[in-house]
Amino acid sequence: MTRISSWLMVIIAVVLVVLVGGRAISAQDKYTLKVPNGLAFSEFKGYEGWQTISISHNGEMLAVILGNPAMIDAYKAGVPGNGKPFPDGAKMAKIHWNAKKNETAPGQPLVAGTLHDVDFMVKDGKRFSDSGGWGYGEFEYDAASDTFRLGTTADKPPQGNDAKCGFACHTVVKKQDYVFTEYPKR
Repeated sequence: MTRISSWLMVIIAVVLVVLVGGRAISAQDKYTLKVPNGLAFSEFKGYEGWQTISISHNGEMLAVILGNPAMIDAYKAGVPGNGKPFPDGAKMAKIHWNAKKNETAPGQPLVAGTLHDVDFMVKDGKRFSDSGGWGYGEFEYDAASDTFRLGTTADKPPQGNDAKCGFACHTVVKKQDYVFTEYPKR
């Protein structure tokens, strides 16, 4: 082989590595995200399939609040109305979408548009003893890049980016074990 063909092969190999590797790098694995103080997106794998606790509409946002089996079982047992706390391991996910009007449906209802963010709560009395036993995480979604990032105080609404970020707001529902969401009759 000539010296030029050897260099050409090396250049082609480098270009292929950059192209293929760059594509792999650009595809985010959301489960690698972790807020300071230990709350990780990976702790909520499978949240998309959890049972619905409730829905909400706040300003320009629509949301569904989901619970893992431990959370749903606690609600069905009467927590927090029975005065008992949610058990360790109970988890909630709140998925927010920007609301949009469905122009073709009768009555033009508001429906989920672009994903806005995903919020998580987990009950773990040992890890989060200084925040009512709950850990919080807020992950903003960027549709242009199809990636998530940690919430910040620059977001609307502003979000702390550690595992206690939701505690200050949730203290007003301390009697409901720091949980705003009720489990409505079905």
